[in-house]
Amino acid sequence: MGASILDLGCTIQCPHGGQATVSPSNTDVKVGGNLALLITDVMTIAGCTFNVSGSPVPCVTIQWSAPATRNTVRAVQVLLEPSVGVCLNGAGAPQGIATVNGVQTSVSGL
Repeated sequence: MGASILDLGCTIQCPHGGQATVSPSNTDVKVGGNLALLITDVMTIAGCTFNVSGSPVPCVTIQWSAPATRNTVRAVQVLLEPSVGVCLNGAGAPQGIATVNGVQTSVSGL
């Protein structure tokens, strides 16, 4: 059984409340009325409040893994609801897993 394909209509946050903004590489394939998200999409985070000993160390980007194995857009894998987005700080260190809300349920992938 498949999992829901992520699209531009969902909201993505770092574990510290920062909001992700997606720069989609897909410009024409839609699911649930919005562009499908791809493993290559650039996602930047704004508003992360994470700090270490009082010094801000915000999440700034998301690196995804576990995309679809069978569904692609122009040979690039789509992201699925169970895909894992690791939030990274400016030095590239992982700071937690992104949460995804508002996932469309009309189109699934494998």
